Amino acid sequence: MVLLLMREMPVAAVARMVGESDTRLWRMLKAHVAEAYPQSDWSGVECVGCDEMSVRKGHHYVSVFCDLIGKRVLFAVAGKDKKVWEAFAKEFGEHHWKVSSIRELSMDMSCAYITGARESIGEQAKIVFDKYHVIAHANVAVDAVRRNEMRLGKADVREGLKETRWIWLKNPENLTDKQKAKYNRIDRENLATAKAYQMRLTLQDIYEIPHPGIAKRKFLAWCRWVRRVAKKYYSLIFLKMLQCARMIEGHLPGILAHWENKTTNAFLEGLNSVFSAVKRKARGFRSTDNLISMLYFTAANLRIPAH
Repeated sequence: MVLLLMREMPVAAVARMVGESDTRLWRMLKAHVAEAYPQSDWSGVECVGCDEMSVRKGHHYVSVFCDLIGKRVLFAVAGKDKKVWEAFAKEFGEHHWKVSSIRELSMDMSCAYITGARESIGEQAKIVFDKYHVIAHANVAVDAVRRNEMRLGKADVREGLKETRWIWLKNPENLTDKQKAKYNRIDRENLATAKAYQMRLTLQDIYEIPHPGIAKRKFLAWCRWVRRVAKKYYSLIFLKMLQCARMIEGHLPGILAHWENKTTNAFLEGLNSVFSAVKRKARGFRSTDNLISMLYFTAANLRIPAH
């Protein structure tokens, strides 16, 4: 009963409910995970997604590896450098499968991840750069353009952009009625932020194109559009958007690999939001070990109670 409760509630709340210390409940949970995790069978895993998850403030991260077809967590380890791939490859051999059978790796554009994947997994695995990370880079660039324009723009520009941060970070269909009214009142004709926002929406639309050849031409045209518009404004205002365009051009083969099987890290992104909610309820985890144990407990499809 306690194990079932801990899947749905913070451990401290369960401890108060059953009249035990949360330390004892964590020991029990970790004991079950430690017994069940080595029994998990990874045979048949061919498509792996990797993403980092924030443990707490101060750049403390855990790299999480998932089976994107089986929708389960495979492995989690502290850090986000190339050594996490070495640890993953080593663990792979303990679960009745071999890394040479992996055919796709979905990840962000981190140089450390790319290097680690190539060295530890091998050339047979095609690297797919996750579309959510590509769009996230564009979102960050739009916000940077807004902040730069607020700082360097004229008084009427600053007045128009006041209290509009969340408008530019959402899709038009997700705006509230109040935000839609504000968006419709903004004179968007000469706003660099509005241009950057339109670029981000266009970038999303490219992923709806069914043919990879056409998508490639659209990506390259999008990058040319960014550079052309940037010349019209101060280069400092559009700097982040220019960096986003260079990032897309430099990683275009991996971005286009998405069209082969429509592979994304959607499962990992959903997992990230779930654990963010859990961390808020629990006021954070005391240690990285606790977070990893909870990841395995709730999302690794382990046989718990362990037999």
